[in-house]
Amino acid sequence: MDKKIRVLIVEDSFLMQKMIEEIVSSDPGLEVVDKAKNGIEAIEKILRLKPDVVTLDINMPGPDGFTVLKEVMKQSPTRMVVLSGHTPQGSSDMIQALALGAIDFIPKPSGEVSLDIHKLRDQIIFKIKIAAGVDLRKFLLNLRLNRFDTVKSQTEIAVPVELKKLVIIGASTGGPSAILQIMRNIPSSLPAAFLIVQHMPEGFTLSFAERISLESKIKAKEAQQGDIVSAGKAYVAAAGQHMAVERTSDKRNNGLRIKLTQGPPVNFVRPSVSVTMESAALAFSPNVIGVILTGIGKDGLEGARTIKAKGGVMIAQDEATSIIFGMPKSVIDAGLVDDVTPIDKIARKIIQNVNGSKSNG
Repeated sequence: MDKKIRVLIVEDSFLMQKMIEEIVSSDPGLEVVDKAKNGIEAIEKILRLKPDVVTLDINMPGPDGFTVLKEVMKQSPTRMVVLSGHTPQGSSDMIQALALGAIDFIPKPSGEVSLDIHKLRDQIIFKIKIAAGVDLRKFLLNLRLNRFDTVKSQTEIAVPVELKKLVIIGASTGGPSAILQIMRNIPSSLPAAFLIVQHMPEGFTLSFAERISLESKIKAKEAQQGDIVSAGKAYVAAAGQHMAVERTSDKRNNGLRIKLTQGPPVNFVRPSVSVTMESAALAFSPNVIGVILTGIGKDGLEGARTIKAKGGVMIAQDEATSIIFGMPKSVIDAGLVDDVTPIDKIARKIIQNVNGSKSNG
């Protein structure tokens, strides 16, 4: 019999502890090794019990979840999945937790005490199992590479440029930090617009767009219906809606604008990377660059096929720097990729392709 995944539950509400324990214990591949009701207990039990995965609440008495993350990642790095309230502040908290070392996050459906947490049973079990399979050494290396200073350089002055390329970036598990690393290294003068599809729960993409704007020279926003697609800007697909690009009679920026739809999920997700890639290739080919980053599944495969058929370029993150190699592997195995590239070199590849030059460096 396979060894069970050992899970520690960190949660200050006794009722939520009990409900999460019931969910975790309902899967024969998981076992709850203990529970902690505050940050002090959490740090002590994580260091002593060395669980495979921790489910971590952020808002707790005493040391909060952020403190737990900082201390544990410093003393004994551990795979953690954040389970916290779904609020405007919670969405910002989640982005910060990922930056500190959380592998994934799940918003509680009804605030800190969610009596309907059972609705997320399958998602909680799925994400615990995905986290347990993450190569911790690789994850920590990427986390160190992604350390940053949030104070942006003021030496570069953005000037209006003509839109020459559309860059479509798609990612899932492990994607937020990878996307941020790319966007920090893109100059504001690059004649390209960025369409970003990151699989996230509803309510979190706005904070993610704000984080991109804070940490990069590119102005980012959560995409809205009818947005004119402009060079030097990034548009983050809102959770729950597919983001497409359509051409209009408006001559500004080649007449491209955002179209949001609530069609059926594609590859079990909405938004889907493939939907965005396919629409971009049809509206702006061959001036489209697709980038597939870390994530589980095959979202982006059919989109990559369309981009290549229309003369565009595809870049995939390599296995060594991908937290989960599913999405990049699917396009690589299909022979649809021009470059297989470590995450720290993808920005340079994008810049080269936008400017019409390629290099093996």
